[in-house]
Amino acid sequence: MFDNLKKLAELKKMQDSFKKERATTEKRGVSVTINGNLEVEEIKLNPELSIEEQQKALKEVLNEAKENMQKNLAKSLMGSGFGF
Repeated sequence: MFDNLKKLAELKKMQDSFKKERATTEKRGVSVTINGNLEVEEIKLNPELSIEEQQKALKEVLNEAKENMQKNLAKSLMGSGFGF
């Protein structure tokens, strides 16, 4: 039972550290910053692009930023030696 409580405490600590992670992705002057909880923290648009181009670039950077953050978090989790 104490092992489970210890694992829960370790998970909470890891979750708190993940919140501090940040990743910014940029394409064609449109950038997005997300945190380790995959929450969008900042969006910067490029006024030189048309609305359609901005929408397309925004979709691309959101998807790429999420994917990159998930990979980084998975590496951190695997590197921590935490077993499930």
